[in-house]
Amino acid sequence: MKILLIEDDSMLAQALSKAMANEGFRVCVAPDGKSGINQAYEFDPEILILDLGLPDMEGIKVLERLRQDNINIPVLILTARDTVYDKVSALDSGADDYLAKPFDMLELLARIRVLARRLGTAAKNVVTIGSVTLDMAANMANINDQRIILTRKEYLILQALMQNADRVLTKEMIERKLYDWSEELSSNTIEVHVSNLRKKLPNDFIKTIRGVGYTIEMNQAADLTKQ
Repeated sequence: MKILLIEDDSMLAQALSKAMANEGFRVCVAPDGKSGINQAYEFDPEILILDLGLPDMEGIKVLERLRQDNINIPVLILTARDTVYDKVSALDSGADDYLAKPFDMLELLARIRVLARRLGTAAKNVVTIGSVTLDMAANMANINDQRIILTRKEYLILQALMQNADRVLTKEMIERKLYDWSEELSSNTIEVHVSNLRKKLPNDFIKTIRGVGYTIEMNQAADLTKQ
């Protein structure tokens, strides 16, 4: 699997490259945003690790440019900026994960493995997490092989979260999947849908990340009981 690392700290980039190579990944390093964008086309990576504080442009601008060009590979933000605002901004711009510096190398490698697993999961029509199975070809959801009845918006929320397991989706990201820009939303619309959806799912299947959004963890026990 190929990983593009956009990081201007040469010593850190060298250490990260060595660690990822030892895990069997092919790594390409770009020291700034412009060369990083070029390498995203030439190297054709499957995962991008991106620093926000680049010398020539903001990492968020790099991410937005790639997303605009339909480069939809998983993106892990690696940065010293660790405020909730920075995290939400990165996630809203299309990032899949966010790791603040300083970090443990083992944690970084674990997060890369999660992204790699999700690449395989997202390509499937059927996603199973714990006791919940989502059949996207039939637009159906089951718990322990028993169909559950969902509204259209509940189904779309569940689909978004299960397809992006281990990734935190902000309320704004979910809203964009459910509504047209012309529709007016109340301040608690998404919270209401998530609350109703939770009543039909196993306990704690959907987790709230306070101040950020919602997530479903990939590794859940298959014998979770329904609420």
